[in-house]
Amino acid sequence: MRERGGRWGSNQFRKRRRKSGGGATGYGFRQKGQNATGKSVPQNGDTVTEGTEEYRGFLLDNILHSENDGDIHYNLYVPDSYDGSTPYALFFTLPGYEGLYFQGVGENLYSENFEFEAQNYVKDMIIVAPQLSDWGETSADQTIALVEYFLAHYNVDESRVFAEGYSGGGETMSQVMGKRPELFTAYLQCSSQWDGDYETVVKSRTPVYFVVGEEDEYYGSEPSREAYETLHNLYREEGLSDEEIGRLLVLDIKDADYFSSQGVSYQHGGGNLFARDNKIMGWLFDR
Repeated sequence: MRERGGRWGSNQFRKRRRKSGGGATGYGFRQKGQNATGKSVPQNGDTVTEGTEEYRGFLLDNILHSENDGDIHYNLYVPDSYDGSTPYALFFTLPGYEGLYFQGVGENLYSENFEFEAQNYVKDMIIVAPQLSDWGETSADQTIALVEYFLAHYNVDESRVFAEGYSGGGETMSQVMGKRPELFTAYLQCSSQWDGDYETVVKSRTPVYFVVGEEDEYYGSEPSREAYETLHNLYREEGLSDEEIGRLLVLDIKDADYFSSQGVSYQHGGGNLFARDNKIMGWLFDR
């Protein structure tokens, strides 16, 4: 798939110099098995190379060198309060086409706001914003590897592991959900389509929220409707009531007025508005 859209936010960043001593990245936290040299750190056969630039609190272009899945690039926000002694929530956000790694380091942060708005809902939360290479199975497997890495090497509250995917990132994250839905507490899919399996999601009972513009210029709203109906029917076959299904599954189709009232005429690019919608973001994090 291909996607183009308007850029949201500034692309200015500044160099980050590590502090001597203390946490390995200067964020005031220490990760299991890490050092303070800025060099690759062994992690059960994999290694991590830390980035050196910062943008709005995110350390840019960290790289997990996975023996099985290759180099995985990600931007990372860790609250200053995190010291590893208390479990923190974890949020993974996958961007659309403009935010993929070949577009440039940090482009996902410059073009979308999900990772920044999320901080208004959960203060004790680590945020990972990967920059993958595509929206297919390779990127899905890399996302899973990165999630497993954070669960293994950070003190994470596994009852609060959230996922969001916008546009192509939703295609990728839906494949992640089709493979390993049990890793996540809930998933928000924005302006996208479902490319993953359904039965695994039903088995895990992982809540999913679909939101899309009724006349989304790239996907339309029908793929989201079909995915919702497929999951809904599978839950009915499992014997769940409508009330029970409603706690696990939401379909939110936004009409033209939703976008035009906020000064947006392009519904697909306007999916960035969902990051600022308290009802949508609250569903993901207020649990």
